[in-house]
Amino acid sequence: MDITPSTEEKSHSLTLVEKFKEEIKAHDGQISFAKYMEMALYTPDLGYYTSGTTKFGGRGDFVTAPEISPLFGATIIKTIIPVLNRLKQRALPLKILEFGAGSGALAESILDALVASNIKIDSYNILDLSADLIERQQERLKHRDEKINWLTALPQNFNGVILANEVLDAMPVEVIVKRDDAWHYKYVCIASDANEMMSQFVMCDGPTVETEYLPSTLLENQFLNGYTTEIHPSGIAWITTLAQSLQSGILLTFDYGFPAHEYYHSQRGQGTVMGHYRHHAIQDPFFYPGLCDLTAHVEWSSITHAALNSGFQLLGYASQASYLLDAGIGDLALSFADPRDAEKFIPISNSLQKLLSEAEMGELFKVLCLGKNMELTEGELPGFRSKPRAL
Repeated sequence: MDITPSTEEKSHSLTLVEKFKEEIKAHDGQISFAKYMEMALYTPDLGYYTSGTTKFGGRGDFVTAPEISPLFGATIIKTIIPVLNRLKQRALPLKILEFGAGSGALAESILDALVASNIKIDSYNILDLSADLIERQQERLKHRDEKINWLTALPQNFNGVILANEVLDAMPVEVIVKRDDAWHYKYVCIASDANEMMSQFVMCDGPTVETEYLPSTLLENQFLNGYTTEIHPSGIAWITTLAQSLQSGILLTFDYGFPAHEYYHSQRGQGTVMGHYRHHAIQDPFFYPGLCDLTAHVEWSSITHAALNSGFQLLGYASQASYLLDAGIGDLALSFADPRDAEKFIPISNSLQKLLSEAEMGELFKVLCLGKNMELTEGELPGFRSKPRAL
């Protein structure tokens, strides 16, 4: 697939580049990488998630699990049902809140699976920052009987289930580098020799990172000079805010990443920031800003520790493959089609391969389940009953 942008796309990106330059000049010639990533993804009408371009599927830049198969959402409800039952026993409304609902595929598959299970919820709520994706979701879900709400802010005192599939990886990260005996932020500056054929920006060293923002793994281990990685203040702020909002229920979040002891491995010295453009992995974070998705792997240990310190209870952490298998995706696949019917079952088998294989999504993607006031113990919910993963 050709990854050369059209003339119109290049013009779009250059408009955003000028916004960056204005921002950099207004801040003494440099901005944090987190600010750059935020602008690249969310600048109104120009950022990757706000510009109306196709993101998901074959014509987009990447494919997420809900687009691969409705089995993904149908399996998730095996975890959700016990939670809904407990909420119902306490006379609380049965609500689901999904962050960043993408094309609406996950919402559709979950609602279909709930109908098949004869479970009626009070509302399905979606909170998304992308106006064009909201339009796609509304078009996809407009004929449904359920009450579906699109929210503009996180509700206070929420009781129910919160879902977030590939949300944390789209939150701005700070890039940091080891210089002698200290960690420094990597900032973004204007390239002195920039032209239309080259990147307009370069990385430059910024101030020292405050010790309280550094994970213990970075403080307690030795790293070579020049070792580059990320910290996740936006993700930590998000999980802390959710802990304040959720009164009773669970948060179930899926994303690619590692616990700290793997994330900050001595051999992973260039960090995890990367772009996605037309199903190509892009290593240069300055590749056509606004056209290219920009992302970083999730460092699950810091996210979980912040959650626990904010009042969440850890209910489960597993690889996606382990989670889906324990929650019963195999039996669900058999209920979707008879294996003897090759025409119908082979596509299902292919989708299972993508969701479960170590070479695809099965191991790199992790699932974290956090709860509040649910009287559940770690490993009790379907999906997390096998041996827990280390955080």
